[in-house]
This record gives sequence, structure tokens and C-alpha cells, in this order.
Amino acid sequence: MSERTRDAEVSPDDVCVLIPTLEEEATIGDVVDGFYEEGYTNVLVVDGDSEDRTREIARERGARVLVQSGSGKGQAVREAIEYVDVPYVLMVDGDGTYDPADADRMLEPLAAGYEHVIGNRFANMEDDAMRALNGFGNRMINRAFRFIHRAEYDDILSGYRAFTVDSFERLSLDSDGFTIETELAVECAKHGVDTTVVPVRYSARPEESETNLHPLRDGGTIVLALYSLAKTSNPLFYFGSLGVLGVLLGSLVALYVLLEWVWYSTSHEVLAMVAAAGIILGVQLLMFGVLSDMIVALHREQRQRLERMVREASADGDGNRDGDAAGDE
Repeated sequence: MSERTRDAEVSPDDVCVLIPTLEEEATIGDVVDGFYEEGYTNVLVVDGDSEDRTREIARERGARVLVQSGSGKGQAVREAIEYVDVPYVLMVDGDGTYDPADADRMLEPLAAGYEHVIGNRFANMEDDAMRALNGFGNRMINRAFRFIHRAEYDDILSGYRAFTVDSFERLSLDSDGFTIETELAVECAKHGVDTTVVPVRYSARPEESETNLHPLRDGGTIVLALYSLAKTSNPLFYFGSLGVLGVLLGSLVALYVLLEWVWYSTSHEVLAMVAAAGIILGVQLLMFGVLSDMIVALHREQRQRLERMVREASADGDGNRDGDAAGDE
């Protein structure tokens, strides 16, 4: 975790409003106008080759428009960062569900030294903004994230984010689709990026705007991503869960073999070998998970130590330069 240094404020001139879009002609104009009214004129729309008038409307309202070279929201965000020439990014969906008036609230923690800010939709959500199934799935995913990745971010699927370009570039991101928010949360927890959560308003999507999300399919993809990303952030959980599963399955097969032998005097040599192999593999995975967790903890400790040394060296260098300047005078 980095040391926080408080600045007076984050100037709108130092912020790029990044809006990933796909078929958002019904809302993108109002979204861009909203940020202009709040004083944020550096607006970058990265579009997934929409077939409607999304790009045309965004240009008419004064936004820079980039057509992404690939597909998916994650790829769009990673590509768009290369075109950002200011230190801060305010990322928001183009569907009109987030309020541009919350921009200052999102950016305030960055002035206090935080590196990543998540807008919590559940803090101020309209009654009809999220269907019951979506709300239930979101809460279950947030609980799974807390349990697996040991961090409290309240709303990891929120599309309203503020972050420093420097912190974003330190993350190892490869998600192409809607799992980008999940991957951002996991990587922030993994790399110790100083992250906080602020309440934001969340409104219902306008009726004329159609969602690109599919709750069951995308929800399943996000859960799988959470589990897969645990390999490097919480290996004890990842390999430990596989190990426990192997031990349980092996034990069940072994119990069946034992009961068959006791009750019917029937031997199952092949099944007995399968049971033994399952139990041994499970125990090995558990041991591997413990060792991997120790290695990850050591790596984090070393990284934090190196970052602290770099900060101290930088501070000493600044002090020496100030002293030399005073001597020259």
C-alpha cells in the first residue's frame, strides 16, 4: 500500500473521462453533456464499432472518439489508456445510469492520495435501477470476492471508477469482456493498490436504451473469473479447494469400496486405486496451496519493501536538489 499524500484537489484539466460504449446512441449525448456541465471537457469515448449513431453523437457533443481495434469492454479500456495524456482517469459507462454530478466525489479520494476509487451503486440506488436477480447476483459476487480475495470493496462490479494512470499501468490486466471490473478489483487487492469506495447515485437505464448484459451468462463468467484469478492472489484457497474436493471424492470412493467388501465380500481393486490416487492428489494440492501462499506473502512483503525504498530514495533526491538550489542562491 502506498503512502498517501494529500493534494489540494484534482483539477478537471488533469482528468480524462473515459466512456466505453457499444450501441449507446440513446444515452451517450446526455452523458457527455453531463460531464461538460460539471467542467470535465477531456472526454474520450472508446467505441466497440457500434452500428448506430453512438460515435457521431459523441463527436457532435465534443468528445474524442476512438474505435477500438478489438472487442469487449476490457480490451477497450486497456487500449484507450494508451491515448490518455493526463494523470487521472474517470471511467464511466455510457448508458446513463451513473450521474456526472458525482464526478467530484469520485475524484476527491485521489487528491487525498488514494490510487483507485470505486463508486458504490448500492449506497444510493433507485428502486427500479436493478432487477432482483441482478441485485442478488451482485451481492453474492461481492461476498465471494470478500471471501476469496480478502478485501472489502462493497461493489466490485461498479462501472464508475476513478484511478491514477500510474496505478492502472502497474496492474496485470488481460480481460476482454465485462469481467474487467472484477479483474480491476482483484488486481488492486493483489498489488496493494490504495483503494477506497464512495457512494454514488445509480439510476434505471432509459427505456429506449437496451442493455448488452446477460445476467446468467455474464454472472457465471464473472464467478469463474473470480475463482481463476485466485491462483495468484489467494493460492491457498484456489489449490486448497481443489485439494479438499480431491480428498472428499477419493474418500467417498474408498468408503464405497470398503462397504462393498464388508457387506458383500466384493473387492474393487481398480476403484480402490482410484480412491487412493484421489486422496493423495488432494493432499498434494493442499500442500502446494500452503507453499504457494507462503511464496505469495513473501513476494508481497518484498515488493512493499522495494516500493518503500524507492519512495525514500526519491524523497532524499528531492531534498538534495532543494538543498543544492538553496546553495546556488
